Amino acid sequence: MTKPVDQLARLWAGWRIPGLAAKDDVRASSIPEGLSLFEGIEQSGLDDEITYILWRGEHCFSLLNAYPYTNGHIMVLPKRAVVGLDELSDAESTELWLGVNKATTAVKAAYAPHGMNVGINIGPGSGAGVPNHLHVHVLPRWTGDTNFATTVAETRVIPETLTDSWTRLKASWPN
Repeated sequence: MTKPVDQLARLWAGWRIPGLAAKDDVRASSIPEGLSLFEGIEQSGLDDEITYILWRGEHCFSLLNAYPYTNGHIMVLPKRAVVGLDELSDAESTELWLGVNKATTAVKAAYAPHGMNVGINIGPGSGAGVPNHLHVHVLPRWTGDTNFATTVAETRVIPETLTDSWTRLKASWPN
């Protein structure tokens, strides 16, 4: 039996630990009480390069996944926490898909992948890691990007820091 994807181990380069720990502490301590994780990050008042927010619209925003499946793993989501697509207003729904389009454009420009995954996990039964706040995943994929570490050890090797991914994607984000 294999582990669900949200329990996939990730192998981080050791030189990244100090930078990640410092940023994660700042992000976690800056979330106002009573807000969902993503509402808290978006409303934290921290600089986008600390929260890894790539784009802010009127109703939605995008940020890097802190536990990426691969480099360039973006999440696009409404600013308010909703569980399902049916809870979005028309304006939120329109802007959400605009954000997904922008994210795919940025990923293509930044990484030149062979393909791309775009998906939503709705509810805990689907593997949603944060089931109380709908978010759309956008991530680059390459032919052969699953290797022995993923197959045998259920571990992903992430060779680029989140800061470097943010910088690359921010520069590629369409206006």
